[in-house]
Amino acid sequence: MQILNVVVIGLEVLVLFNLLIFVHELGHFLAARWRKLKIERFAIWFGKPLWKAKWNGVEYVLGTIPAGGYVSLPQMATMEVIEGKTEEPGERLPPISPLDKILVAFAGPLFSFGLALVFAVVVWMVGRPVSEAETTTTIGYVEEDGPAAQAGLRAGDTILAVDGKRVTKFGGMGESIQWRVIRSEGQTIPVRFERDGQVHEVSITPAYSTTKPWQRKPLRQIHIAPAMAAVIGRTYSNSPAALAGLKPGDDVVALQDRPVVHPRTVSDFIAAHPTQPLPLTVRRGLREFHVTLKPEVPLQGSENQTPMIGILWAENPKLALKYPQPLEQIVDSVSAMVSTFEALFSRKSDVKPQHLGGFIKIINVYYVLFQTENGWRQVLWFSVLLNVNLALLNLLPIPVLDGGHITLALFESIARRPLSGKVVQYIQTSCALLLIGFMLYIAFYDVQELPWKREPRPQLPELIFAPKDGPP
Repeated sequence: MQILNVVVIGLEVLVLFNLLIFVHELGHFLAARWRKLKIERFAIWFGKPLWKAKWNGVEYVLGTIPAGGYVSLPQMATMEVIEGKTEEPGERLPPISPLDKILVAFAGPLFSFGLALVFAVVVWMVGRPVSEAETTTTIGYVEEDGPAAQAGLRAGDTILAVDGKRVTKFGGMGESIQWRVIRSEGQTIPVRFERDGQVHEVSITPAYSTTKPWQRKPLRQIHIAPAMAAVIGRTYSNSPAALAGLKPGDDVVALQDRPVVHPRTVSDFIAAHPTQPLPLTVRRGLREFHVTLKPEVPLQGSENQTPMIGILWAENPKLALKYPQPLEQIVDSVSAMVSTFEALFSRKSDVKPQHLGGFIKIINVYYVLFQTENGWRQVLWFSVLLNVNLALLNLLPIPVLDGGHITLALFESIARRPLSGKVVQYIQTSCALLLIGFMLYIAFYDVQELPWKREPRPQLPELIFAPKDGPP
């Protein structure tokens, strides 16, 4: 059954990824038809054909290398290193105007923007799952002896600004705590926060995790986690929690009349006071009640004989559906792209080209999202971001990309003559080889983060508590 699930998800990823490429290339194809250009080939993916067929003078191809696609137009600046030699050289065909070249080149990114808008409308209608990390800037957990703890931050503090810039959420791109920390450039990071109604500011020296030489270099961290509900996912038989009548779905909201802002609030209290009873306030539906649990050492599953109460906390317990406006989604996607490029071109930034993701990363993200709860909604939202990125990247004025064709056409319009065919071919081939090399460079790092390449998450031991007299 697991193998069948992997195959189905793999096919879903393949279909969706091909859709993005197909729509982009369809833009070029239809614009070329409109402007009456010679079309030799419509290819999805590169490399040796897995399948091909000819219809109405156009060869349709499915390649072997899943890294994009192309429409072969010999009257445009061709890319023989990718597309192969054309059947009829461009110089033997009627010349086309710079306007034709610009319209055909721009049509691909335009169609990608159009597909992004279609996905955005669907997301607006069906909603996007949003975790607590995207709805709060309150700290739920501060790692002991970490950078934030050393600077004096505590669980329950609400962060207002990082590195002099306001924050509206904990994780993700844009105005998030995580991205502001990564994007900061000074030796210390100023953090403004609110505690008990008063605003304070501290300077934090960021830390870096340890990675292997062949992995992506680590980015800045201050070792904090967002506030999140302590919702019970499971109680173990004969455990103090089970005997007290606690059930999956119960929300532990207070400990000794103090708000519980993260499941670690409970576990840290037990670690610090292993023999002390736990007075908890629990919310079940609309009702709140109080229980007092006495931790005990289970017969099996506890390292170092640590007392426990027998609760396994739920992951992402309070997912909510958000219905962002289509234009808001497009603007956010463009802003994320601009912010990424600003970081890449800043000399002091830790963000480098190796931190970008290629087609392997994209496929991996889609695969992971399809496996999550409400994954299809997450996939739709990610497709908005991906199509906007595809459009903007292709508009960069780099030969081989659509923006390169537009740049050459503008030069031709200003100079009133096209560049020499040999010069264009040399530029296109050189840039194509550089682009392929860069894609392989990114793919090398992407492969390190595939599920079977990462270290597996440690399996939690099965807890076994001693049977008690009376009903469980």
